[in-house]
Amino acid sequence: MTDHLPQPAERPDVTAARESGRTSVLVIGGGINGISTFRDLALQGVDALLVERGDFASGASAASSHMIHGGIRYLENGEFRLVKESVQERNGLLKIAPHYVKPLRTTIPIYSTFSGILSAPLRFLTHRSGKPQERGAFLIKVGLTIYDTFSRAGGTVPRHRFLRRKRSLQELPQLDPRIKYTATYFDASMHDPERLALDVLQDGLDSHEGAHALNYVEAIGRTDDGVVLRDLETGTEFTIVADVVVNASGPWTDLTNAALGTSTRFMGGTKGSHIVLDHPELLKATDGREIFFEHSDGRIVLIYPLKGRVLVGTTDIDADPAQPVVCTEEEVDYFFDLIHHVFPSIAVDRSQIVFRFSGIRPLPRHEDTAPGFVSRDYRVEVDRSTSTPLVSLVGGKWTTFRALGESLTDTVLDLLGRRRRVRTAGRTIGGGRDYPRTVADRDAWMRLHLPGVELKRAIGLMQRYGTRAADVWTHIVDMEGGGEEQLFAHSPLSARELSWMVEREHVVHLSDVVLRRTAVAFTGGATAEALDEIATALAPLLGWDDARRRDEIASTRALLADRHGVAVPEASS
Repeated sequence: MTDHLPQPAERPDVTAARESGRTSVLVIGGGINGISTFRDLALQGVDALLVERGDFASGASAASSHMIHGGIRYLENGEFRLVKESVQERNGLLKIAPHYVKPLRTTIPIYSTFSGILSAPLRFLTHRSGKPQERGAFLIKVGLTIYDTFSRAGGTVPRHRFLRRKRSLQELPQLDPRIKYTATYFDASMHDPERLALDVLQDGLDSHEGAHALNYVEAIGRTDDGVVLRDLETGTEFTIVADVVVNASGPWTDLTNAALGTSTRFMGGTKGSHIVLDHPELLKATDGREIFFEHSDGRIVLIYPLKGRVLVGTTDIDADPAQPVVCTEEEVDYFFDLIHHVFPSIAVDRSQIVFRFSGIRPLPRHEDTAPGFVSRDYRVEVDRSTSTPLVSLVGGKWTTFRALGESLTDTVLDLLGRRRRVRTAGRTIGGGRDYPRTVADRDAWMRLHLPGVELKRAIGLMQRYGTRAADVWTHIVDMEGGGEEQLFAHSPLSARELSWMVEREHVVHLSDVVLRRTAVAFTGGATAEALDEIATALAPLLGWDDARRRDEIASTRALLADRHGVAVPEASS
C-alpha cells in the first residue's frame, strides 16, 4: 500500500487476540498443513490461534498441481509407507470432500517395453538420477500393480489398465503415434485447493469457541513473555503467550525458527511451476484425462484439463525460500517442448497462456540427492530447550494433510498432557456434508436449498461452496435492501456474495478474491473491468475510500503481472 493512504483500522479478530494475549497452542503458518492441525486441535477442544503472514493458503498450498494422488513415482524412492498413506488419504478425501476432490483418470504414454529395468535398482539405492532413462511398460506395470494393492482397502477408483498403440490412438488420436502402450489409472483432482483449505479452516473455527485464525499477521520474534506478532495491515505488534508453539510455515520453517531465535537446517525445497492455457484443441485432445509422463530429462510432468482450461506443469528446481519464485520464460519453453512431445500435431504459443504460477515445495534438506528423489514424506521435530516447546513440521503434501494434521496434533496433545477425543478420519469437511453425488440428486438439492436461483448461478455456487451454498444463499437473500441479487457483468459474483466472503472468509485485499476465493485469475478472467467492479463492491464492505480502492486495483495488477504473467491494462475511464 502507498504511504499516502490513511492507517487502516485494526480488525476485530486481531483486537480480540491482542487483548487476550494468550492461547494454549499458537500455530504459525496458514497453509493447508497448519490449517489441518488447527482444525484437529479445535476438534479436541484445545484453544488455538492460527497466524499467517499472508492470506490463508497463499504460499506453497496455492502452487500445487491441483491433484490428490498417491505418488506412484515415490515407489521408486522406496517410500512405500508414504504411498500407502497417500492412496488411503486420496480414497478418504473422495468421500469426505466430494465437493472439491473428484476422481481423475490419468494416462501414461509409454515408448518402450523394458527400458529402465537395469537402471531402476541403482536409482532406488542411490537416489541419484544419473543419466535420464525412461521407464518402460514392465516397470510401470509393476508400479501400478503395487499401487492398486495399496488402493484395495476402502478403494473408490477402478484398477489400472494397459492398452497397445492401436487402441491407445483410438482413444487419444492426437497422442504421439510413436508410443507403444498407454497405462491408465485413477487418482483424484482437486478443483479448488484454496477453497478446500478455507473449508477446513472454517470447520476448525466452528468447532470450538477458543479457536481463532488471523491472516496478514506475522510472527517476528520471541521473548520471555511469548511470541511477538505483527499485524501487517496496521503495523501493530503484540505478544501471545502459549503453552506450545507449532511452526507449520512450510518452505519457510527455518526462516520462521530464526525469527523465533532458534537456528535450524530442516528445509531444502524445490521450485515447481505451472502454466494455464486457454486452448480448446489441446483441451479436447486430453479427452478429459490427465496425461502424466516422464520427460526426456527424467522429470515427471503433466497435462491436465481443469475448469475449461489446460494446466501444464511441473518443474523440479532447487530454490531459495528467502527469494520469491516465478515461472520463467525458460520454463515456458520447457512446457511447450513437453506438449509437443506428447501431442506433436498441436501448436501452442504464449498468447494462449492465461495464468502462470510457481511455488516452493516444503521438502526436507537433501544435500546431493537429486530433486526428484527427495522424500515427500513428513516428520515432526520438537525443541524443548525453552519453557515453551517449539514443534516444527518438516515436509508434507496436499494429499496427506488430514493424516499429517492428526499426527502433529497427537504430538501437541502429548506435550499438553491431554488425550485425543475426536478422530478426523472419515469426518466430512464443510461443504462436503450431504453433498449430492449424481446430477439428479444435485438438481433436487438445488431446488430445495437454492429455490428460484437460475441454474447456471446455482451450479456456480455449489462448485464454489459445496453444500455451504445453502448458507451463502440465505445470507444473500437476507441482506438489507431486499430485491433480486445483481450479478456483475465481468465476473461470476455479486456484491452480496462478496459480503459473505468478507464476513466469513477473511477477505482483506482484492487479490484475496481474485486469486483464492474464486478462480477469476486462474481461468483468465482478471480483466481491468472485473478488477474494477470487484474492488468497487469491496470498498464499502471493507471501509475503503477511493484512494484505497485504486491502490488495491494497482497492487493486484502488479501482483498479477510480476508473479503470474498476467498483464492487465488500466480500465478505460
